Amino acid sequence: MLRIFTIVLAAATMWACSGTKQESTPVGRIVFEDHFDSAVLADHWLDTSGGKYSIVDGELQARGAHNKPLWLKTKLPRNARIKITARSESPAVDIKIEAFGDGVSFAKRASYTATSYVFILGGWNNSRSIIARMDEHGSGRTVREEPAGIKGKKYSFEVIRKGNLLSWLVDGEPFLEMNDPEPLEGPGHDHFAINNWETDVRFDDLVIYEL
Repeated sequence: MLRIFTIVLAAATMWACSGTKQESTPVGRIVFEDHFDSAVLADHWLDTSGGKYSIVDGELQARGAHNKPLWLKTKLPRNARIKITARSESPAVDIKIEAFGDGVSFAKRASYTATSYVFILGGWNNSRSIIARMDEHGSGRTVREEPAGIKGKKYSFEVIRKGNLLSWLVDGEPFLEMNDPEPLEGPGHDHFAINNWETDVRFDDLVIYEL
């Protein structure tokens, strides 16, 4: 069955110019949080990279993981709001997270098809940002080319799923949306992950809400 994906961008081309923040962002009930205050990764994480994720100065650092995610073992609610901050210390930026995946999969070769929705800010040498349904290189994705990511800038991400609609807010502004008529849900599509290719990226203040 042909899947139809709907792109809904911010009111202006660049989110800094959009002027009005989304006023109807749901709050929900907190079901998980991690502020990466310990010296090492907690037991609720599964590192499929063999050590490419670590705690540095109260943040989670990802570097050179080559699409081997750090999976959260705690399951996501079907309808969820996921908040996390992220910054890249590399000019290529390439900040990546996954949501509603299987909790165990990782790349076994150069190509990688996720089990989740993939969210990338400043990917492909900082030339585009996307939401992808499993295959970040395939046709089932929403894309925007501006604005480029900024090295060293701390971004606030919010990923919200209600029903078939995925909304991605960056710094409180609508950034990308995907309306998936065949949503990834149920067993095998109920985990969150931080992912990475080569860039030096830092994450903090993960909070997950049930809606």
